Amino acid sequence: MRAGFFPAAQLPALGAFVIRFSLPALLFNALARRSFAEVLNLRYLAAYACGSLVALVAGLLWARWVRGQGLTASAIAAMGMSCANSAFVGYPLVLQVVGPEATVALALTMMVENLLMIPLCLALADTGAASAGGSFARAFGRALAGLPRNPIIVAIIVGFAFALLQWRLPAPLARSVDMLAGASAATALFYVGGMLAGLSLRSMAGDAAVVSVGKLALHPAATAGALMLFGPVSPGLATSAILMAGAPMLGIYAILGQKHGQEQVCSARLLVATTTSFVTLSLLIALVHRSA
Repeated sequence: MRAGFFPAAQLPALGAFVIRFSLPALLFNALARRSFAEVLNLRYLAAYACGSLVALVAGLLWARWVRGQGLTASAIAAMGMSCANSAFVGYPLVLQVVGPEATVALALTMMVENLLMIPLCLALADTGAASAGGSFARAFGRALAGLPRNPIIVAIIVGFAFALLQWRLPAPLARSVDMLAGASAATALFYVGGMLAGLSLRSMAGDAAVVSVGKLALHPAATAGALMLFGPVSPGLATSAILMAGAPMLGIYAILGQKHGQEQVCSARLLVATTTSFVTLSLLIALVHRSA
């Protein structure tokens, strides 16, 4: 990207391809080709949600009481600590560590992120904004109202339906879905690499460092503790949950922060967390393997 072999203006198209086509196909395959009991793992959902909520509360408290920020800025900081880049970083990494079970973990993780964490953070930010003009419940409802238009949510729902009813796609259509799904990991990693080329720290290194520590250390630690609290899941799913939580914040973090004038600080946090995660994720893999 820096050398000009791929134009920066076309990078958003890669991200859109992953989010709207490749990733939904991957999630559908992960769910539709397994039994319903196998893919609806309530212990995983509860543990990942609990770990994410712990990180969110920690982010809110730090930004609100230590930094003295308003609710809107605090909610954006909390999102950085609690919402992982599971699609573009977490899944490609976990796939190499645990194999095909990573796709089930991705679907479950994205249920928590898209149905709970992201709407919750956005609702808190909107509630704190002077122009919100409504209660938290109303803001949370607006965030949830857009979910039926999200291709990822649609793919998860349809995949669960196929798993429950034991349906199978016709062979030609299944091959098309397989081709789209197979492009997800490589395209996601390419997108992340290109995105880093355009980010700048400027004068926000201290803030970015704290949020990055919360995301890369506190979130996976809280998730590991929640896994012990809510009971055993398979070793592959447990490893997936910890590594997914250890991924940096979601790739559209700066875009979501832009609505409230937080795009620059979000970009700085994203840069620090993503580059630092090259080291912290390697350490997490080593810790997980040692405890296995």
